[in-house]
Amino acid sequence: MPKEIVTSSRKQDHLRICVESHVEAGFSGFSDVRLVHAALPECSLGEIDMRVRFLNHRFASPLFIAAMTGGHRDALPINRNLAAAAERFGIGMGVGSQRAALEDPDLEDSFTVVREAAPRAFICANLGVVQLRDHGIEWAERAVEMIDAQAICIHANFLQEAIMPEGDHDARGCLDALRTLCREFTLPVIVKETGAGISRETAGLLWAAGVSAIDIGGLGGTSWARVECIRSPESPQARMGGRFVDWGIPTVVSLREVAGTGPVIATGGVRSGLDMAKGLALGADLCGMALPLLAPAMESEEAVSSVIDGFTKELSVAMFLSGARTVKSMRSVRTWITGTTRQMIGKIEEIPDGS
Repeated sequence: MPKEIVTSSRKQDHLRICVESHVEAGFSGFSDVRLVHAALPECSLGEIDMRVRFLNHRFASPLFIAAMTGGHRDALPINRNLAAAAERFGIGMGVGSQRAALEDPDLEDSFTVVREAAPRAFICANLGVVQLRDHGIEWAERAVEMIDAQAICIHANFLQEAIMPEGDHDARGCLDALRTLCREFTLPVIVKETGAGISRETAGLLWAAGVSAIDIGGLGGTSWARVECIRSPESPQARMGGRFVDWGIPTVVSLREVAGTGPVIATGGVRSGLDMAKGLALGADLCGMALPLLAPAMESEEAVSSVIDGFTKELSVAMFLSGARTVKSMRSVRTWITGTTRQMIGKIEEIPDGS
């Protein structure tokens, strides 16, 4: 079977599994975080300002529609509904991996529909780091041109690749490919993990390579190891993969490792406006959501908008009760961190800087 057909079929499988099966795994750490309540907030709930700047673009809210799908006919209406909601709320959106459309231009419309539905929104292109290494800057440029993107996400998903029967198991040369892209590309480059988190050490390598932002993609949301186990249950890799559904760095722990070193998007188990508020207090610039928006996006634009509106209202209440009128002031809100997350962060803070 031609590889472009294999890629598109795999995207369809992933979409079906994420909707029909329980695909979340691990512990994000958000339940271990408590925001300090402000009994006298000295601000008005009606005047909470959620606007934020990220990579020189202004967003009406820090909610970011994280990469989900594309590269299959079934994805076209989903991406249209997500993009229309992004346009309506003045927020950013990342598309799913564009590999399938780069291999088969007949699939481009599942991505180009995003810009058609969101002519003014901040849209992020998406390419795997292995494809970047193998095809170079040309594929990155084509991915951006396909959707008139303002930035490109380069995703790292080696946990998923290791479990996937047809996965890419050679990670050599990827950092050099990133360095070249950052040096030669004219748009911001964001590096995104897909569910296993970014460590302090990896973040240092990425900033040194010249990336513009990091999406930590931590443990606690969609587990692509679990997705691959469901997709190919009889494969040797899938049987092994069951032991790795809990592999990775919890989102809150990864955020504590990376926040303050550069622009950061927190994704991975963000499931409410309250989680978003906690992410902002811990140093995130934006908070990404994917799975909570997928089923609504399969229904209609209105269904997506209703969910986003609910999350936005929750965030405004959390900011109000924290005494934070703006996102900038939210970053100064004190937090308590308990449980396993506190234990893991304590281990991090014992490591001397620069080690």
